[in-house]
Amino acid sequence: MLFSFFAVPVELQKRVLIYGVLGAIVMRTVMIFAGAWLISQFHWLLYVFGAFLLVTGVKMWWFADERPDLERNPLVRWIRGHMKVTDALHGERFFVLREEGGRVVRYATPLLLVLVLVEASDLIFAVDSIPAIFAITTDPFIVLTSNVFAILGLRAMYFLLADMAARFSLLKYGLAIVLMFVGVKMMLIDVVKIPVLVSLGIVAAIITASIILSFRKDARDRPAAPITDPIGN
Repeated sequence: MLFSFFAVPVELQKRVLIYGVLGAIVMRTVMIFAGAWLISQFHWLLYVFGAFLLVTGVKMWWFADERPDLERNPLVRWIRGHMKVTDALHGERFFVLREEGGRVVRYATPLLLVLVLVEASDLIFAVDSIPAIFAITTDPFIVLTSNVFAILGLRAMYFLLADMAARFSLLKYGLAIVLMFVGVKMMLIDVVKIPVLVSLGIVAAIITASIILSFRKDARDRPAAPITDPIGN
């Protein structure tokens, strides 16, 4: 969505993704170790994380069909208000220098806006995904390595996923249900012990069902081909 909004061609997306992956690994490492320490000191935070995931899942379901207006995004507006931004891309450069009134002025390019929004988006997703993993294990090493491998895998799969995302129109609803399930599981962690394999099975079943239903919905909504008679009319 970000690349489409800022009209970033495919050949320029790779650099943003590389910096995005590096920034995501650094941010998640800090957040994971901080979260693990907080949970070890304050067990009741698991209930807070669970409630947060539950509310996030409900909001994700409620606003699933709404597309955010990136031009009115507070982060984009703040950057445009504090930095000069060019109207066009300049290759893979995040900054360019221009001469104005006898002095050199540094301009940011739209590619920098994309990078900042990618990092901000990952930070938001990390707030959801990290507590969800803590619902399965509180071992910081497992949480960190699973996040790192997921990020590296998604970097390699990005272009495939970008092409397939539009075909799974109901996947966002499935992910919302997953968040709500994990949130409830965390809130009941000291009341009902749900085995890890059962939890993973439920999550896999929800995602699989949302993908299958997406294919069925898309096939039903696809306009039928016109019927012609033998002579081509």
